[in-house]
Amino acid sequence: MNKAPSAVLRLLVPLCLAATISNVSAAPPSKSAEDRYIAARDAAIDKISAIYDAGNADDAARKAEDAASADLGAQMRAILNESAREGFGPARLHIDTFAKGDEGFGMLDGLRFDALLGKNGEKAGQDGTDGKYVEPKAHIIVATQTLFERWLRAHKDWWDKGARNVPQQIGAALKDESFYTQAVSSGSAVVNFNSLPIVKPAGTSFAYAILAGRTQSEIPDAADHVFVSAIAGGKIYVAYGSISPEVTVPACITVRTGYNQKAEQADDDLRAGKIDRKAYDRLGNLRQKGEDAYKSCFAERAPKQAAFAEATRQAEKLLSAALNAR
Repeated sequence: MNKAPSAVLRLLVPLCLAATISNVSAAPPSKSAEDRYIAARDAAIDKISAIYDAGNADDAARKAEDAASADLGAQMRAILNESAREGFGPARLHIDTFAKGDEGFGMLDGLRFDALLGKNGEKAGQDGTDGKYVEPKAHIIVATQTLFERWLRAHKDWWDKGARNVPQQIGAALKDESFYTQAVSSGSAVVNFNSLPIVKPAGTSFAYAILAGRTQSEIPDAADHVFVSAIAGGKIYVAYGSISPEVTVPACITVRTGYNQKAEQADDDLRAGKIDRKAYDRLGNLRQKGEDAYKSCFAERAPKQAAFAEATRQAEKLLSAALNAR
């Protein structure tokens, strides 16, 4: 007679864990629905790319993009069956452009939720009191694991030969800055400064967070973003957002500045004939050495900063929102 309560508990525990995250218990979508989505997406890419290639970036092209976004967005919502996120706008298709060669082409197929407010607390999606456009403070992207795997295969050699592409294992990809640059970051590269020691949420098989910056040139002086990811219930959850305060390590900036000064001096000496080309080449790429030294210094010293602990807290909060934790 004592075995009945144990049996009941064995049934209740998994149910309680599943209830922690609203979407974890959802059954994975049928593969045929994803196949239909991919076929429709590829057809839209071919059609719209041809319009732009012909030099017809007009109302017809924009109407074609709007129609494709509406159709594919509806398909993706049916595939993922995701509920709303508090503090975020309605789910939209996570594709910025259908034109091959455009900046932002080839982002991860999924749904995206944009924060309703900007970093300064003003309403996002419009001009703020200073007259500047207010970007959403954070974004959440959700995809199925199978769509994610398709995306990985397609991006195996996405960048030119010699450039570092996204690792082909899911866990490795979600830890790599190249994934975030290709999959979710339009217009700038993501720089991974440090991993963040977040607590793994219940119901997830994988969770990871990085302290990062975004740049179009050299590595930034401060880490002002966090990127988080998790796997749960056959889905991939990715989110990123700005943080406050930023994480900076002045001593590391000084290290890089020293290398840059040496590089400028070497350039001046070569032009003035004080050193020859062989001597110059022996110095190596001083600016790159400075970038490498800066990142190494940052990785060692940033975890000692008070702002690092706050960044970890904000990363955990963002991941909770991404998972729609109750």
